[in-house]
Amino acid sequence: MSEKSFKTVTQELSKGLAQFRGQVPEVQASFSALHQAAMKDGELDAKTKELIALAIGVAARCDGCIGFHTQALIKLGVTKLQLAEMLGVAVMMGGGPSLMYAAEAMRAYEEFGGQ
Repeated sequence: MSEKSFKTVTQELSKGLAQFRGQVPEVQASFSALHQAAMKDGELDAKTKELIALAIGVAARCDGCIGFHTQALIKLGVTKLQLAEMLGVAVMMGGGPSLMYAAEAMRAYEEFGGQ
């Protein structure tokens, strides 16, 4: 089985999202505004919110979510141990399928240069 590249996944999705934005700019702008509002620092900091988003992406088995949120977490300084602990919770909540995608999230972390 060949491994997917999360860099390729996010690059290809970004192209598709650009096309989508060109067709329905108000929908994409509204989603972007929702994303910005939900992810801004508040009682929870940005890293905590990104960990939550990645946990949901793992449980939902979303490659794009894994790619984009892992990139964001690396920029926010998440450690591999923090990532692993969060993935343990995602697996507990999502069972076997989440375990498979937790492995994918660890691969994405390494592919994007996480230490």
